[in-house]
Formats: sequence, C-alpha cells, structure tokens
Amino acid sequence: MSDESLDSLRGYAFAVAYRMLGSVTDAEDIVQEGMLGMHQAEEAGEEIKSKRAYLSTVVTRLSIDELRSARARREEYVGEWLPEPVIAAVGDSGTVAGQAPEPGPAEQAELADSLSVAMMILLESLSPEQRAAFLLRDVFGYSYEEVAGIVDKSEPATRQLAARARKAVEARRPRFEATRESQEELADRFFAAVFDGDVEQLEMMLAADVELHGDGGGKVPAISRPLSGARIVGGAISKWGVIGKAAGARLDRVEVNGQPGAILRDRDGRVINTIALEIVDGRVEALYSVANPDKITHLGEVGDLPSMIREGLSRGD
Repeated sequence: MSDESLDSLRGYAFAVAYRMLGSVTDAEDIVQEGMLGMHQAEEAGEEIKSKRAYLSTVVTRLSIDELRSARARREEYVGEWLPEPVIAAVGDSGTVAGQAPEPGPAEQAELADSLSVAMMILLESLSPEQRAAFLLRDVFGYSYEEVAGIVDKSEPATRQLAARARKAVEARRPRFEATRESQEELADRFFAAVFDGDVEQLEMMLAADVELHGDGGGKVPAISRPLSGARIVGGAISKWGVIGKAAGARLDRVEVNGQPGAILRDRDGRVINTIALEIVDGRVEALYSVANPDKITHLGEVGDLPSMIREGLSRGD
C-alpha cells in the first residue's frame, strides 16, 4: 500500500512536476495548487479513492499547460537553457523525494536517470503530451489506461504518444558510469584539480569530446554556447578555478540532479553556481553550470558573480 501522508504526497507530486517542467519554482507552485485543489475537493465531499493518483492527474495537467506557455519564453531565453538544479548530499539517492516506497533497483536507476541534466534537456525536445506520457509510463510505472485518463486521450493515442517519445529518447539517451563509487572518486579529484589550476590533470579526466554547458540567463557572465574538446574545456575551467580560489571561493561537493557535482560559493558562503558532471567510461563527458541567479535562489542567498570575478582577477595579478 502506498504512503499517502501529506509529506509523501507532496514529495511525489514534486517528483512528477519537476521532471515535467525542469523548474523547481514552477514545480513547487503547481504542487501547492494541486494540494490545495485536493483539499478543497475533499472539503466539498468528493470521494478521492487514491490521493496519489488524484495529485498525479492534477499536477500533470497543470504542468502540460505550463509547458505550453513556457515554450515561447524559452525561445527568447538568452544563452543556453538548463534546468534549475536539485541538490542532494553526496551519498543520497540523488532522486527527488517522494517516489513510490521502496522502489527496486531497476526503478531506482530509471528515476535517477530521468533526473539527470542530460535527460532533462532531452525531454525538452518532446511535446508536453509526449513528455507526460513517457514520464508517467516509463519512469513512474503507470499503466497505459491510467496515463490515458491523466492526459485525457484515448488509450491507443496514449500508446502512440509514449512510443514516439520513447523512440526520441532512446535515440539520444545519455549513458552513465555504472559504479557510483568510481563517479564520486573521479569527481573528488576533478574538483580538487579545478582550484589547483592543473590543466594537465583536468585534461586527463576529460573525454576528448567533452562539452561544457553554461546557463547565465543573460544576467551574469556565462558562455553563450557550449565549449567542446578537452584542451579548450580544461583551459577554461582551470582559468575560472584560479580566479575563484584567488577570490576566496570554495566548492562544496553535492549531487546535482542525481549526478556528481558541486556548489561554488563565494568567501561569504553565498551561492555562485552549481556544476553537474556527466561521467562515462571513467571520463567527464559533459559539465553543466547553472549561474542564472533566478535558478539558484532556492539553494540559499545568491552571491555577486561579477564582483567575485573582479576580486579574483585583482588578487591574482
């Protein structure tokens, strides 16, 4: 029997909404609206047989509506769009709280993979209905009949939506390092080398075709398009690491969207950005940096990146 306590329901609803939207803030708003709607329905005497199913339906439909309006905004977004980061302490599952109780190893792996930055970006290529069908069927394990009821489509149409989404996802699905311990060990060495400014060490840990992605939203300094290649990426990261170290910044190791990562903080402990590493075959294949202040406010007080850069440059001279 599923846990239908308020905390579990809220966490489960957030897990669905975040994967649908890629935004912590929007997901929290939709979950709040869904919880309120459920409470009002109960107060009005409506019989709700499964609160989890009820919330899944409401949250998914609200998320589909939000995605439709968000698409126009994202077309006007300055620079590369990345999802708002969700953070867990190193060693946690890295998945958003509130999934079905005690999922098995296969379900745990699917939930974690669906949270990764690479997968969240991939999901952006799907239509809102395809995204909902894929997530509800392939990630959260709903039957086609249940998914059809949630997305308000016929079952054959729902099967077609899920099949098209699955085909698109499988064609570009990210690969991940099998052993969690090896990922964390590499991440520890990698982030230590960043502040040491050790370009050679960094290049040894980067895949030849590594990509560096950055999201500043046009509000703080960030790369306007991805950088690629071990030499270029290693050099850029090393330079930023030297500047950060000179400015008294620090890197706190965390899991970002279920992947090895870190939060960069200024000398006063304020959040500057988050960094997630995608590790494949013992090398860092991609890095995702989110510095847009609007996307990291949920992690704590946000620092002044331009000021930190100026301080680091002046102290480094």
